[in-house]
Amino acid sequence: MKIVGLLLLSGLAIVALGWFSQTNAWKKTIALHAPKKEVSVPVSNKTIEKLEQKATAAKLFARQKGYNENICFLIDMSLASGQNRFFIYDFKKDTLQAAGLVAHGNCFEYWLEGRKYSNVVGSGCTSLGKYKIGSPYTGKFGFSYKLHGLDSSNNNAFERTVVLHSHSCIPQTEVAEEICQSNGCPTVSPAMLHLLKPIINNSKKPLLLWIYE
Repeated sequence: MKIVGLLLLSGLAIVALGWFSQTNAWKKTIALHAPKKEVSVPVSNKTIEKLEQKATAAKLFARQKGYNENICFLIDMSLASGQNRFFIYDFKKDTLQAAGLVAHGNCFEYWLEGRKYSNVVGSGCTSLGKYKIGSPYTGKFGFSYKLHGLDSSNNNAFERTVVLHSHSCIPQTEVAEEICQSNGCPTVSPAMLHLLKPIINNSKKPLLLWIYE
């Protein structure tokens, strides 16, 4: 009877573990604390085609609006969060210069499944659209850049305190798992922010950041 009881308890424990591993609590715990398996995901032709289309439109916008015509930042939120989706695009060479990970907003859910977008103050969601990268400051998450939404879909960004900053929970390289989520800010790794800082700080004209799906 003891053996049967132990087997029954073991079976229940396995079932419980299997259930818990699918919960949002488990997913958030893994994203925040568990070691990540590094991977290298080839950029698909579809992603490159979309990136080039956005870059062409961004270059025209930069020329017409007086933004930096040498470089811009493009974020493709349709990609998995563990995959490079923050792109530094070189207008002059018409090529991708570098890429890194970036978090999306959790809409103040414990763990957001899929994607939701909102421009509402207090929503905690990512807002799609073009942004002007504003002045730097040191705040809750350390060194950050203010963001100014340029479209009707993100024109509350400044009021929402949606900023470009880094966080230690963002890995430096692509990973197999999902990464941590933000409260609406495009959050990058400390190493990525270190790469972005001289580009932003040395730009004589405003830099464009465009989040799209």
